[in-house]
Amino acid sequence: MNPIAWVLMSATFAQDVDPYLWLEDIDGDTAMNWVKARNAETEAKWASGPDFDARVQRLRSILDSDARIPGITTIGDHVYNFWRDASHERGIWRRTTLDSYRTDDPDWNLVLDLDALAKSESENWVWAGASCLGPHEDRCLVQLSRGGGDATVVREFDLAKKAFVDDGFRLPEAKSDVAWIDRDHLFVMTDRGEGSLTTSGYPRTVVRWARGTELSAAALVYEGEVEDVAVSAWHDDTVGFERDVVLRAPTFFTNEMALLGPDGPRPIEKPSDAQAALWRDQLLFTLRSDWTLQGTTHKAGSLLAADLDAWMAGDRTLATLFVPTERSSLDAMTSTRKSLVLSVLDNVHHRGVHVTRKGKGWRQTPLEGLPTLGTLAFSAVDHRRSDDLFITATSYLEPTRLLHGDKRGVDVLKSLPAFFDAKGLTVSQHEATSADGTRIPYFEVKRADLPADGSHPTLLYGYGGFEVALTPSYSATLGATWMERGGVYVVANLRGGGEFGPSWHQAALREKRPRAYEDFEAVAEDLIRRGITSPKHLGIMGGSNGGLLVGNALVRRPDLYGAVVCQVPLLDMKRYSHLLAGASWIGEYGDPDVPEDWAFLQGFSPYHQVKSDVAYPPVLMMTSTRDDRVHPGHARKMAARMLDWGHKVDYWENIEGGHGGAANNAQTAKKTALSTGWLWGHLSAP
Repeated sequence: MNPIAWVLMSATFAQDVDPYLWLEDIDGDTAMNWVKARNAETEAKWASGPDFDARVQRLRSILDSDARIPGITTIGDHVYNFWRDASHERGIWRRTTLDSYRTDDPDWNLVLDLDALAKSESENWVWAGASCLGPHEDRCLVQLSRGGGDATVVREFDLAKKAFVDDGFRLPEAKSDVAWIDRDHLFVMTDRGEGSLTTSGYPRTVVRWARGTELSAAALVYEGEVEDVAVSAWHDDTVGFERDVVLRAPTFFTNEMALLGPDGPRPIEKPSDAQAALWRDQLLFTLRSDWTLQGTTHKAGSLLAADLDAWMAGDRTLATLFVPTERSSLDAMTSTRKSLVLSVLDNVHHRGVHVTRKGKGWRQTPLEGLPTLGTLAFSAVDHRRSDDLFITATSYLEPTRLLHGDKRGVDVLKSLPAFFDAKGLTVSQHEATSADGTRIPYFEVKRADLPADGSHPTLLYGYGGFEVALTPSYSATLGATWMERGGVYVVANLRGGGEFGPSWHQAALREKRPRAYEDFEAVAEDLIRRGITSPKHLGIMGGSNGGLLVGNALVRRPDLYGAVVCQVPLLDMKRYSHLLAGASWIGEYGDPDVPEDWAFLQGFSPYHQVKSDVAYPPVLMMTSTRDDRVHPGHARKMAARMLDWGHKVDYWENIEGGHGGAANNAQTAKKTALSTGWLWGHLSAP
């Protein structure tokens, strides 16, 4: 499309005509010609030559290594794994038994070859997961994405025959949500034509689809509002506790839950911002705000339990399973056949708590034999038949381990080898003081003998949004490309994240968003004060909401940084809610179409705050054409504006990859080699 025509067509969405609006035309010839020209320029400077090729090859050897831990999910009597390596670029779905998995050379059995499927169908398929029908789990709904976007096609798959079902359930490409009810029925939430989607682009209707019928004839069982984020439904197949559940999400942080019965939905009374879950005969609440009930105030961040039948009958008796402290929060909860496992963050380190029913009360015991520093992730081995756990233990310098926990204790199933040389490296935790006096923790990985002379290339990473907690993890690729060569790596635990519960997140919501940017600046200044680095050696990186973070860091304090890598970012906060899934984030940022909200939003909209007459550090802008969550127009427009004003910007857009920025190991290796090599080139100069 002609760029001027695109501007005129789209100008109704903008307060003023945006001269770069034509770059929002994702696949338009003019926009793509601009993208390809910028890619060629960047690759000529930063993605060519023997050094770059060697880095890519090193990363490919890590990403394709057979020594990696195969992540597994139990389906029936087997454990399943999706695996990519040099011989399987798009990947294979395979299975083995848990006993075989324990061995050094598991007997893997091929279930689905995605490379062969993509070749036979001339499609760029990317694996997007599978959900399987219980309790026998012989049928699955496989989701495949073209190029790695959120939109998928859905196909029924027969695990016994290891083949798609010819006349089975199928859905065309859309941002769909599907769930088994029984062998012949599904809950389907998808694009069914006009009026079936929310303004965020997600389904707003739930239909019950019977095998052998047209989707258009499926019975409507639930409907949300156009302004909602989305609706969803699922069937709980726990033996003895079978039920159907629907969920309506008016905003990203509020929802309504109901039990579906013959007389329609029965609402579950709860605060709108509380998360609810069903486990056997219990109703579990995780609070985002204080809840006063029958004279008792339950603190935000608490986990509460009630008898489901009694609650639905009007009994408001609650049991308290977890209460946060100033520096601890509930990070996650996992259910097994007869127990709950709580993943608790204590000053950004995990510990596990085992919770079981004891009569009408509850018993809590700490999980023993686990690492005390780092990150722990718990998942049920088989939530229908077992109380056993898979436990992933990781930290910055110790290779990740997959553990198996049962009533006898914990044993190691698999261990990742050391993919980079960590000799002489240490991890420490520090605190910076933000502008309002709040203590902001951050992790630092560096050489133990590093002199405090401010000369060291340092990569500062942050996110600060959507209740996401940044915890320690072993990154073989970052270790090989950054830490091993002497770079300092720092992760900031900013407000807006989930490190210390709901209050930590809410402290940087909407008009309070700049607190996250002040926190980031405080960490940067603390690194400089301590002599770890100096502005010309300090680089920053962030993606998605983290891209908005570093975009604001760039325009707020250009004097503080030597280089900026901004990945799949939000940057135009005037247009964000009109682009792809942007409307779903209004609860986080505010609504730019409401004048009162735009009054504060424009203050942290980098696209509107960047200036022509300010000296900015070099920027590497990275995004993906196939990102159907955060529109690539954010990165394109910001880069174009800065380039036209003469600023130092390199731009690189992967044609595939979705919101993750890469669709396979080769693309991941190239993207990582480019970003870390670009940073090192700018930050290592004397």
